[in-house]
Amino acid sequence: MDASTSEKHALAIECSGRRGSVTVGCGDDVLDTIVFEADSAHAAELLPAMDQLCKDVGIQPDALAHCYVSGGPGSFTGVRLGATVGRALALAGGVKLVRVPTLDVVAQNALEADNAPANVGVVLDAKRNRVFAAAFVLREGAYARVCEPAERDPAEFLDGLGQPAAVLGEGVPYIEPAIEACDVRPLDASLFRARSEVVYRLGRGMARRGEFMAAVDFVPIYVRRPEAEEVWIARHGGAGAEGSS
Repeated sequence: MDASTSEKHALAIECSGRRGSVTVGCGDDVLDTIVFEADSAHAAELLPAMDQLCKDVGIQPDALAHCYVSGGPGSFTGVRLGATVGRALALAGGVKLVRVPTLDVVAQNALEADNAPANVGVVLDAKRNRVFAAAFVLREGAYARVCEPAERDPAEFLDGLGQPAAVLGEGVPYIEPAIEACDVRPLDASLFRARSEVVYRLGRGMARRGEFMAAVDFVPIYVRRPEAEEVWIARHGGAGAEGSS
């Protein structure tokens, strides 16, 4: 455990989904959050939001000791942006980095559902009738992941969840027939978005356990190559660059 985590300011970045957000906290306390004004506006809004948060809580950017980044899977552009900003903070200012799995972040939203389900599946749209998904179980007031994030067939994934089960995440609207066929309860759409406040909470816990990552090793959790790389490989052949970690 890193005892130095107490009374340190930290930044949490969530750019993996459609609507990004940023949170600043100190120790275990979330101080302020900015949710971006538009969908898919991460590149335009992230840095101004970070600057505004530091001003609002009365600190300079060099006062940040940790950065917790929602690491994917999710939007390839968004998770790359979050990772790039995190690495820049680490290299320029010595900020310690924590990569928080995005599906873990979304899963915790199920705690806010009526009758929080014992088993939860988190799904993101992977296109081609596939999802990026992971399964979770409720343990001691939080959702613990029981399988690694992976690209999966929606029906097979949902059918393998423990019962009773619920599903949430931005991929839900794309797989409604599979959800109905597997008799899995979809949670309210208000719970689908990953939030930087939860990134902060999970990242803080990981920091306390010393689960930091060096800037050179800090890459997104892609699960699958970006579509542009797959198109290039299909046209030109060869293994291409690796797109997962």
